[in-house]
Amino acid sequence: MANHQLLNNIEHKNLRIRTEHSAELGDGLMSALTFPAEFRSIQAHYPIVFRQTSAAGDYQPLALFGLHEGQNLFLDGHGWDASYVPMAIERQPFLIGRSGDELVIHVDMDSPRISGEQGTPVFLAHGGTSEYLEHINSLLLAIHQGIESTPAFVAALVQHELLESFVLDIDPGDGSQNRLAGFHTINEERLQALSGAALEALARSGHLLPIYMAVASISNFRELIERFRRERSCA
Repeated sequence: MANHQLLNNIEHKNLRIRTEHSAELGDGLMSALTFPAEFRSIQAHYPIVFRQTSAAGDYQPLALFGLHEGQNLFLDGHGWDASYVPMAIERQPFLIGRSGDELVIHVDMDSPRISGEQGTPVFLAHGGTSEYLEHINSLLLAIHQGIESTPAFVAALVQHELLESFVLDIDPGDGSQNRLAGFHTINEERLQALSGAALEALARSGHLLPIYMAVASISNFRELIERFRRERSCA
């Protein structure tokens, strides 16, 4: 169970956060939420897929780390094996909330990242904001703005029928069969078939670039499958 508390420099003056990455600290995740403004950084390392969240045509963009639930192929004995960690992972154990019209920071005090002795201090000794907390504040604001922009982006994909479901069969090289299903990607043929007017409208609305980033990210499945095979061979 989560234990969300409004962050403040009195109750949490000695709060420290373990910022390294491991499954024990909550990073054993198959995927994490992302958003169009982050796609440029995400596509350098991870496939971007979409998960349908309602029959009405709502979808969430996700950065994919593994091929089944609970698997993160970017975790090794030394931490996170990629130069970019998605914002939804890096912001842990903090989240954004509201107090009236004001955005505020909450912290999950039941997170395994919480520490009173080791880790990065959240507040300075005299109660001021640490550089780490300023970084978290910037992350949370970017995530908040990104999530707000996602519905319009997804609506454009649905309008142009650009999303398609896919099934990926993986041969890890040991004779077993593994299948990834339940996600959607952007259909390149439909994208290429769009009229000039439709492409211009997508570009003007800021949707076209992240669409191409999502398409480019699919090449990362090769590396993801190779990581999967290496993990299986070492098991």
